[in-house]
Amino acid sequence: MKIGIIGLGYVGLPLVIQFAESGAEVLGLDVDRTKVDAINRGESYIKHVPGTALREQVEAGRLEAADDFARVRELEAVLICVPTPLNEQREPDLSFVLDTGRAIAPHLPAGIVVVLESTTYPGTTEDELRAVLEKGSGLKAGTDFHLAYSPEREDPGNPDSRVGSIPKVIGGYTPACLEKALAVYRTAIETLVPVSSCRAAEATKLLENIYRGVNIALVNELKLIYHKMGIDIWEVIGAARTKPFGFTPFYPGPGLGGHCIPIDPFYLSWKAREYGLSTRFIELAGEINRAMPGHVVQCCVEALNNAGKPARGSRILLLGLAYKPDVDDCRESPAFAVMDQLKELGAELSYHDPHVPEVPPTREHPGWAGLKSVDWSEANVRACDLAVILTAHGDVNHARLAEWAPIVVDTRNAMDGVTEGSAKIWKA
Repeated sequence: MKIGIIGLGYVGLPLVIQFAESGAEVLGLDVDRTKVDAINRGESYIKHVPGTALREQVEAGRLEAADDFARVRELEAVLICVPTPLNEQREPDLSFVLDTGRAIAPHLPAGIVVVLESTTYPGTTEDELRAVLEKGSGLKAGTDFHLAYSPEREDPGNPDSRVGSIPKVIGGYTPACLEKALAVYRTAIETLVPVSSCRAAEATKLLENIYRGVNIALVNELKLIYHKMGIDIWEVIGAARTKPFGFTPFYPGPGLGGHCIPIDPFYLSWKAREYGLSTRFIELAGEINRAMPGHVVQCCVEALNNAGKPARGSRILLLGLAYKPDVDDCRESPAFAVMDQLKELGAELSYHDPHVPEVPPTREHPGWAGLKSVDWSEANVRACDLAVILTAHGDVNHARLAEWAPIVVDTRNAMDGVTEGSAKIWKA
C-alpha cells in the first residue's frame, strides 16, 4: 500500500514514520520546502521525533517527501493533517483543509481513500471537504472514492506515548468508506475504534479536548479561590487524587497552550450557533483560561512590590516558552500573553528554554519572533529581579533557581519540595 500524508508537522511527521515502520510505502507532502528537504535528508525538525527512526525509513526507501500535490495520483490513500486555527474573530479557519482539498482534487485516482485528521466541527468532512473534492475531481464520494474522518491523537513529550499504540477513532462517509479507511489504518495502528459516521468521529475529538479545557478551567478557578483562603490548590489536588474512583486530576497553570485545547472547543461553539444553541460551559471555560496570564502578571507585580521594586525597569527572566514540559512546541503558549502584558508594564524581559532556542514566528504574537533564549547560568539568573516558571522543563535545575534567583513566581508547582535556597517563592 502506498500512503500519502499531507502536512508534515507535529501530527504528520510521527504518522509518516509509523506507517513506514509498518511496511507501507509513504509519501509525505507539504508546501514547506524546508520540511520536505529535511525529511529527504533523514533529518527531524521536531525535537521529540527521533531523527534515527526517520533516517532509517528514508534509507530503506519506504519514505520520501515532496511538495508536488499532483503525486496524489500515485497513492491508494491520503491522510490530511493540516492546521485548523481560529481567525481574528475566533471563528473556525478551514482554509488549510479546503485549500488542500482543492490542490489534490484534480489528481485523485478512482478508488483512493481520503481521510481528514485535522480537528474540526461535525460536518466538515462530509459537507465542506466532500464538496471541494467532488467539484475538483468530477468523482463522487462513496462511489468513485472513499472519504473518512479520523482525529489525530498525539501526546508530545510523553516517552510512553507511541502512535501505533494509541487507539484510532474512525468514521466513514458510507459503510464502505469506513471499511476502506479501517483497512488503511489497520496496517499501522494496533487498536481501531469505528464509529457510525464522520460527524461522530469529529464530535469525539471535540469532546476529548472540551473535557480537558473545562476541567483545567475548573482547577484554575479553584486555584484563585483557594489562594484567597490560604489553601494550596496543589496540596488539595494531591489529596483528592488518592480517591480510587470518581476523580481525575487536572492541574492549574498560566493558561492553555498547544494547538488543541485553546482552539478546538470554539469550533463546536461556532457550529452550535447554527442550531440556535449556546455553549455556556465552553465559553466560560475559555474566559477563565484566557484570564490566567493576567493573574500571573499580577502575581509578578505583587512579588516585585513586596521587594520594593516597580514592574517598570525590573529584569524578569521567563523560564519555559513551550506550552508543555520537554517539547519544542510553543503554539498558542500562554507564555506569550504573559510576555506581552509584562512588556506593557515596562519590564525588561529575557527567557530561557532549552527546547526553544529562538522564538519562531507566531500568528498572534509576531513581535517576539527571533528572540533568543539566554543560557542557563548563575550569572543570568542572578542578574534578574524575578524569575517566572511558565513551563517546568525536566532539564532545568529548580534547586539552583531557588539558590540564584531573588524571587521566583511558580505557576507549575515546580518548586514543590525545594526546601533550600534564598529565593522568595510565590505560587501563581
